[in-house]
Amino acid sequence: MTGSEIMAVVGFFLTVFGSAFVVWKYLDGKLTTARKETGAVERDLAAHRIHVAETYVTKAGMSEQTAQIMKALDSVGAKIDRTNERLDSLMQPRPAGRTARAG
Repeated sequence: MTGSEIMAVVGFFLTVFGSAFVVWKYLDGKLTTARKETGAVERDLAAHRIHVAETYVTKAGMSEQTAQIMKALDSVGAKIDRTNERLDSLMQPRPAGRTARAG
């Protein structure tokens, strides 16, 4: 091989490896940026989870509130039943008693 052929082969490999290096650096930069954005998203998600945990109702709290509401509805239903019984007793015919006659 002559000197010019060796220089052509070395130049070719430098071009190939240089191109691969540039592509690798470009992709590495994109991945680094994506990792930074992902970190920001993870911090935002963690902050949102804390906000939800502090603000909204837990399942146990919801069950307790539901039980209290159902108890109140049961008492209202019982009062309505007693009112119906009282109305029914008012509507029943009264036994015939003594009637006053003018005389």
